[in-house]
Amino acid sequence: MNFQVLLSNPLINVAVLCWLSAQFLKVLIEFITNKKFDLHRLKGAGGMPSSHSALVCGVSLCAFTTYGFSSPIFALSIVVAMIVMYDATGVRWAAGLHARAINNLVDYLTDNEGIDKKELVEMIPKLNESLGHRIIEVICGALLGVVIALIEYLVRIF
Repeated sequence: MNFQVLLSNPLINVAVLCWLSAQFLKVLIEFITNKKFDLHRLKGAGGMPSSHSALVCGVSLCAFTTYGFSSPIFALSIVVAMIVMYDATGVRWAAGLHARAINNLVDYLTDNEGIDKKELVEMIPKLNESLGHRIIEVICGALLGVVIALIEYLVRIF
């Protein structure tokens, strides 16, 4: 594959920069707030800011500045952005709450009912509770994407 062709696509560049920036910010914010350096945040879902929201908003703005308001690429990117951000605050957030409830139930059963924790954990492994986002995390992710897309646009025109 010719990497020059890949690097010449501003939508892909913005998408990658938005995702990487958001994931690195998650590690930094985790370190500042909890004094814990957790590299697992680089690949994990959930948290501040939303990397999914950063990516789709950055790509949408980049599609607008590259192809214009009436382009099908911009229209599709806006629709995908709305679906992703709705899903992050709705379905995935609820899935995270369900995971927390199941984890608490497993802990309760092993602590109070005399059930062998090792056996239960083999049947029901600890579930990831950080799947979705609060509204503020999605908004911050969206703003991060917009800022990165604006910087890319300014670099491209100057």
